[in-house]
Amino acid sequence: MRHLTLALDIMGGDFGPHIILAAAKSALSAIPHLNLILCGDEHAIRPWLSNLPTDLQTRTRIEHSTQTVLMGEAVSSALRSKKDSSMRRMLDCVEQGRADGCVSAGNTGALMAMAYLVLKTLPGIERPALISQMPATEGGKVYLLDLGANVDCSSDVLWQYAVMGSIVAELVGGITQPKVALLNVGTEENKGNDRIKATSALLNATPSLHYIGYVEGNDIFSQRADVIVTDGFAGNVALKSCEGLAKFVLSEVKKASNQNWLNKILAKIALPLLRNIYLRMNPDQYNGASLIGLRGIVVKSHGNASSEAFLYAIREAVKEVEMQVPNRIKDKIEAVLMERHD
Repeated sequence: MRHLTLALDIMGGDFGPHIILAAAKSALSAIPHLNLILCGDEHAIRPWLSNLPTDLQTRTRIEHSTQTVLMGEAVSSALRSKKDSSMRRMLDCVEQGRADGCVSAGNTGALMAMAYLVLKTLPGIERPALISQMPATEGGKVYLLDLGANVDCSSDVLWQYAVMGSIVAELVGGITQPKVALLNVGTEENKGNDRIKATSALLNATPSLHYIGYVEGNDIFSQRADVIVTDGFAGNVALKSCEGLAKFVLSEVKKASNQNWLNKILAKIALPLLRNIYLRMNPDQYNGASLIGLRGIVVKSHGNASSEAFLYAIREAVKEVEMQVPNRIKDKIEAVLMERHD
């Protein structure tokens, strides 16, 4: 297996470099063909690196940066004045071909804007999209996009998202002929705004996609579809609502279990089941939203990710590199554009 290299934004995230460095060590130990470029303040990284086993040190190098993009920083400020930030250095490594992909837990808006500026979009793609895997019934999974990269999308952009989402589900998710759906306010053909109806017409006219029509919000986890397409506004609201619901349910169960002795006994009996449900819903194992449609691989980790969660994001980037996702998206887009033209 060929060696691959990822660049990591060491200074991004809510909790500081130690979280990302811990994930980096775990990744190097678990993935023998992985090399890492650690982008950030060398003074913060060097002591950690010197404590690594020699065989891991040889697969790691530092890309020093003097700036950090703050989590609440305005996108315009980050683009204009943070050209020597760890985030920008990370993206430069990909653009220059020194890294096969990159991972950051930093400011989402700044990452999307910088990635768009530095890496550009693939031919035939107007805007990149954030896509992530979510749990579904019976141990399944569903890919949802866009999760916030673009809050206002034309029908052509949504069509492009459907094509890209189908490729990610097939290559990364291992789903044969993924079922693609549009998120809508109803499943009937007459429901939805003009943009949704126009997108549906485009998808119906693309025979190489397995388009099944509309789904509603309560279908997200039902396995009716493998890929659900929407604009970034609705997608981000859906994602955050799902994450909030999972935390609410777990909090309420814990609260109820402490109310009286009977509830405590019932909670103890149900604990194995509740633990399994929690593991299925735990956002950590779905950490790593991919910014697809760019001429390079960019994975966005939650800002408050633990080291275990950041490790999931690194693994997601490794998968995408190995599956050559940008090249496969490029080839598919070219093919379906010719299909539409014919």
